[in-house]
Amino acid sequence: MGIHLNQRTVAKPVHCSGIGVHSGKQVNLTIHPAPINHGIKFRRTDLLNSPSISAHFNMVVDTSLATVIGYDGFIISTIEHLMACFSGFSIDNALVEIDAYEMPIMDGSAAPFAGLIKTAGIMDQDAPRCFFTVKKPIEFSHGDKFVGIYPANEFRISCTIEYDHPLIATQHFSTTISDQVFDQEICPARTFGFLHEYEQMKRFGLARGGSLDNVVVVDRDQVVNPDGLRFSDEFVRHKMLDCIGDFSLLGMPIQGHLVVRKSGHAFNHAFLKEFFIQKNAWETHMVQPTGSNEAPWQNHLPFQTVSAKP
Repeated sequence: MGIHLNQRTVAKPVHCSGIGVHSGKQVNLTIHPAPINHGIKFRRTDLLNSPSISAHFNMVVDTSLATVIGYDGFIISTIEHLMACFSGFSIDNALVEIDAYEMPIMDGSAAPFAGLIKTAGIMDQDAPRCFFTVKKPIEFSHGDKFVGIYPANEFRISCTIEYDHPLIATQHFSTTISDQVFDQEICPARTFGFLHEYEQMKRFGLARGGSLDNVVVVDRDQVVNPDGLRFSDEFVRHKMLDCIGDFSLLGMPIQGHLVVRKSGHAFNHAFLKEFFIQKNAWETHMVQPTGSNEAPWQNHLPFQTVSAKP
């Protein structure tokens, strides 16, 4: 499946439960369909009046261990994996209800959320999507961290990581993002950490919900998890998953080639702010859907489209 031009939402509510990787607290999560132009919003059902917040980079309040959004005294933590699923499946509108401040970590990847969304079904809506189209390069660096975005006929990500560890070293993964590629090649990749860091976080009261069931743990010369890795380069694929989630906080899909090297949540967020500052480097396009959802887009953007439900 290629570019989706209609806005999309889930076809019915779906529910799951799990624990927060840092809080260790049980949390219930429900994804609801949402109307056109609603965007992605999170609602805290455990708080008075059930306050809600939009998933947008302007709402990010912390990036030290995960991507955290907050407003008016409440937060939603560790949203990046579910946000990556919404972006990877081109879902524009949804309401996510949770009854705690931290999202469930599930198995450490986005695959359980992807399964949830596929169970709900995805519904095209009778309204156009709006895209960010990159016209000029934007490059952002600090030390050895780098994020750049360049004009392209599709949404593509090239991600490189480097670790001073024999099992990871330098890994690179580059792909055009589509429903199928995201589902099969990216979303099963799990979060990872080093054993000594995990033990230190435990001492400071963090990673209370972390275990070999939801984190790939790396020791000096081996992966501690009995079942090993899902991909030989699972580490860089998970970093790409995080990037997709973080960059979805722009609020609209991107047409461009994103190049990321040794970045993380904090640097990704810094780049999003730089992206919005450089308004002469991009423009937005909206296309009215037609019966085939194809031809009008070619008057605006050069990439190929595919048929979708009206």
